[in-house]
Amino acid sequence: MPPATAKVLKTKKRTCVKMAEKIAAVDIGASSGRVMLGALEDGILSLTEAHRFENTLRFDDVFAHQCWDLDSLEAEMRKGLAIALKQGPLVSVGVDTWGVDYVLMDENLERIGPAVSYRDHRTDGMMETVFTQLSRPEIYRRTGIQFLQFNTLYQLAATVRQHPDWLARARHFLMIPDYLHFRLCGVLSNEYTNATTTQLFNLHRDDWDTDLLEAAGLPKTVMMQPVEAGTVLGDMPCSQNGSRIKVIAPATHDTGSAVAAAPLESEDEAFISSGTWSLMGIESRTPFADEHALAANVSNEGGVERRYRILKNIMGFWLIQQVRKELGSPDHAGLVTAARDCAPWQSLINPQDARFLNPADMTAEIQAFCRETGQQVPESAGALSRCIFDSLALSYRQVKEELETLRGHPVNRIRIVGGGSQNALVNQLCADACGIPVTAGPVETTALGNVCVQMIALGQLSSLDEARALVRRSFPLTEYVPHHRVPETDWSRFQSFATPSAQEGQA
Repeated sequence: MPPATAKVLKTKKRTCVKMAEKIAAVDIGASSGRVMLGALEDGILSLTEAHRFENTLRFDDVFAHQCWDLDSLEAEMRKGLAIALKQGPLVSVGVDTWGVDYVLMDENLERIGPAVSYRDHRTDGMMETVFTQLSRPEIYRRTGIQFLQFNTLYQLAATVRQHPDWLARARHFLMIPDYLHFRLCGVLSNEYTNATTTQLFNLHRDDWDTDLLEAAGLPKTVMMQPVEAGTVLGDMPCSQNGSRIKVIAPATHDTGSAVAAAPLESEDEAFISSGTWSLMGIESRTPFADEHALAANVSNEGGVERRYRILKNIMGFWLIQQVRKELGSPDHAGLVTAARDCAPWQSLINPQDARFLNPADMTAEIQAFCRETGQQVPESAGALSRCIFDSLALSYRQVKEELETLRGHPVNRIRIVGGGSQNALVNQLCADACGIPVTAGPVETTALGNVCVQMIALGQLSSLDEARALVRRSFPLTEYVPHHRVPETDWSRFQSFATPSAQEGQA
């Protein structure tokens, strides 16, 4: 448990220790979480799983919102760390989670209200409300962040209207991993990479944007100057042996951690962090936030070593996860096989359409979209799966072309990392749709990035480039080359209902 009073971290600290013990990465996504252990031996990085658990939304009957169960997540995190400690000492631990969601805390360091999920419908229409105070172009000029209806800015704007007392009582604003770090070591902090996902952080001033905070109904006094990824926050007491474990903020936004360990070798490669969401982009030393980037609705998310992730959020395997549940949870591999046996490009959807964010019936929503657009309606499990996989591949092509236009240079390779990299069919479809080689793996890249940033903080690695070289030699990668071209008629059909302008402001 944290101490009765909390410390606010203001400066970045570093330390150097020998890498005799293991490093714990707590990696919690929107569907599941895991506690992973990283260790370096003979120049090779290994990663083993100590504990895995589900992360499911619950409906709060008091406030009528879809919420995260933070107490359960904390309990599972601590359970995983206890399991890890039975295997040997830990030198440090760091937490990463999904972005945009947050916790408000009062003057007694108690949570205010539940942790409402970005999938809750409270943000419906909130973007338009905020635009009456600051225009869309002005918000983008300040933040460079993709317009998504669930961004923290619009969540807070919804809270102003639905629960103004929460904001009136708020004294501290923490993103989800910031909160879990506080629970481990008692230090209050805002970490940079996750702060940039909120659409409240000023791209040019390198600080929270006062006008946007005002539009969101939040005083700047509740925010802290964000600390860099790799900051040693404090110590977690270990009851098992009386030692203290360093708590280090990795790139606390899971995409930031995933990209930190993506085995990129050149600036002409793109990445896809593939899981519940597909985050596709390139890395850049400078942001892209002009009118062309606004038209493409790309994000400039802060990364490790201040390398920007120029990316788009694409509704990823969430689509098949929901369909699979509605089909009675058949084996995922069986769905992939059934999809492979179906004719390609028959039925397509726009994965970015807000109707797919959290529908009551995903299968029916997909079928309705195809019906409304005059396409063949997928009925079988294989046809539904193929529709989703084909649509994701064409979304990747669309984003690839947008990124190439912005940077003025072609992308020559895509690196797919994360759990979705295990789907060989989608990897091949991506190569076919984009017309360039695709490299898949590693699977647990987010946890790897979490570990690598901690290793940099501990003095075991010198830089992000060294970390990526370590990942490349430590884990196997699989390459896919284009085999079949996508018929132009099918590509044109997809573009007709998935244009960048149609995606703006959608999930």
